[in-house]
Amino acid sequence: MRLVKRRFLKLLLLSVVLCSLWMLRASRPKMSWNPSYIMGYSWLEYTNDDGGPEKVCNCSAILRGETGALEQAKLLTITKDFKKSVQIPDEYYVNATQDCSQFKISRKYLPYPLSQEEEDFPLAYSMVVHHKNFERLLRAIYSPQNIYCVHVDKISDISVFSAIMGITSCFPNVFMVSKSVSVVYAAWPRVQADLNCMADLYNASTTWKYFINLCGQDFPLKTNLEIVRMLRSLRGGNSLESEQIGGGKKWRVTNAYQIVDGQIQASGKVKDPPPFNLPIMSGNAYIAVSRGYVCSVLEDNRIQALIEWAKDTYSPDEFLWATIQRIPGVPGSTWPNSKYDMTDINAITRLVKWAWHEGSQGSLEAVYPECHGNHVRSICVYGAGDLQWLLKQHHLFANKFDTRHRSHSLSTAWRST
Repeated sequence: MRLVKRRFLKLLLLSVVLCSLWMLRASRPKMSWNPSYIMGYSWLEYTNDDGGPEKVCNCSAILRGETGALEQAKLLTITKDFKKSVQIPDEYYVNATQDCSQFKISRKYLPYPLSQEEEDFPLAYSMVVHHKNFERLLRAIYSPQNIYCVHVDKISDISVFSAIMGITSCFPNVFMVSKSVSVVYAAWPRVQADLNCMADLYNASTTWKYFINLCGQDFPLKTNLEIVRMLRSLRGGNSLESEQIGGGKKWRVTNAYQIVDGQIQASGKVKDPPPFNLPIMSGNAYIAVSRGYVCSVLEDNRIQALIEWAKDTYSPDEFLWATIQRIPGVPGSTWPNSKYDMTDINAITRLVKWAWHEGSQGSLEAVYPECHGNHVRSICVYGAGDLQWLLKQHHLFANKFDTRHRSHSLSTAWRST
């Protein structure tokens, strides 16, 4: 178990990879194969000696919170070699995935489940992404018994789309969503992207036990085995934020909104009350729910009516799943009484540091310690100094990780751990 954990954190999964199916390869667009191009990016391949600029990091010292080691990791992120190691060109994936077998060997993907326990408890993932950091996330969570639906934003660059399509074509259990949408921040298409993947995953396999949705800036805090054990312990229940909606958010569901020129705007209309007098709850976009919950989302008439009602609200992803979780009869749901409220801190799905909840050590008002990276839209982009705290949390995933920000020195420590 300790060895598996270590290899997971290093993202160096040493294994022999089976050839991908020829039919899968044949279904992808024809692209020119350039071996010399791949050789030029040999530094992207993981080797047993774990070379690379991150080798100079003292991960044990970072985990202990030693100032010198943290400063060294921060300085490393501004070096030329480090930037080269974390910014992988789209062209690399387009070319490398022409030979799927070699691609999976060089990037160390698991060819088989690591335990019978994991094989008997497959998971389904929805991954809504818009840039090539997708492969870093996929490699961290990939296991051949799981199933993965990938939604690439319609507005993504064609090179990003080609790179991700090349990656997904190398795996029989990873596929592009059947219908993509143009995701608009705080508007309905963000929910529709996950709904489309939900339907595809539900129809693609009857064996998976739980559904988890992610974005490209998420990263796992647990191994697949740990995730399986935590979800199994729910005994068919769901884990997601679901609370009474505060007065400061009620305007989101009482006024109607529309998309104009790619942005959400108020329409000036007042919405009717929700169908069936359903109590609207507050939550977030990211959930870990049972197959039965997903079945209800796709087939329950009450939920279908709620979905139609929610399409012109503001940020529906921050109340829809939470509201469904409190509808009587939905598998794994809880009663809408406030006694059953669950915050994002208590739910296991996803850990986020919001700027307004941070505080100094010992502060009784703070929910969590101050961010050691920087903030994007009031969310902490983690730095190396956050690693010690992150690994103590019970959540399955954390957000935000972004190699495009200088403060994302955590990726150095993460790869070295």
